[in-house]
Amino acid sequence: MFLAKVYVTLKPTVNDPQGRTILNGLQSLGFNLATDVRAGKYLEIKVDGTDKAAMETTVEEMCQKLLANPVIESYRYEVEETSA
Repeated sequence: MFLAKVYVTLKPTVNDPQGRTILNGLQSLGFNLATDVRAGKYLEIKVDGTDKAAMETTVEEMCQKLLANPVIESYRYEVEETSA
């Protein structure tokens, strides 16, 4: 069994209204040192298998086909063995 940790973020050239809203909220609370926020998604996916390379290939396909929009988003992932 493996645990895939997937991080999806908007590409730097894409406008991020959610990040802008978060930044405004932080600054309105007095956190004026915050100068930029980019919001994204974090997913944990358990995948059943015994071969780490095969699981990495599977997670890559998941990202390309569903978890990220490659036109506007970037992604990275980590696959680690887990006990359950």
